[in-house]
Amino acid sequence: MGGCVGKDRSIVEDKLDFKGGNVHVITTKEDWDQKVAEANKDGKIVVANFSASWCGPCRVIAPVYAEMSKTYPQLMFLTIDVDDLMDFSSTWDIRATPTFFFLKNGQQIDKLVGANRPELEKKVQAIGDGS
Repeated sequence: MGGCVGKDRSIVEDKLDFKGGNVHVITTKEDWDQKVAEANKDGKIVVANFSASWCGPCRVIAPVYAEMSKTYPQLMFLTIDVDDLMDFSSTWDIRATPTFFFLKNGQQIDKLVGANRPELEKKVQAIGDGS
């Protein structure tokens, strides 16, 4: 898998914290298929966060992502740990973490690599306000 977009690469074994948000943690390909199908049926755009628990920038952006999931309930926020789902993540050509994909009807409409909070907020707001 790709590297972490950031300087600190200390090993931290615990999972990323999305407490207080409406983020669905994807642990299997079946979970992914179910949530994407649900989003398509409900006309929601999916925001998928491919991250890693050991990645410093992923840990920093996690609470921001959780907060956005509450602010934009019209979107579906998913998170995938690239180490837990290596084969699945590799099909998305993840070269660095975090990587955010924006999907409409299962098709990629946008992408953001890195924990760039202003850019992530801008993209989520534009998509959230447009849906």
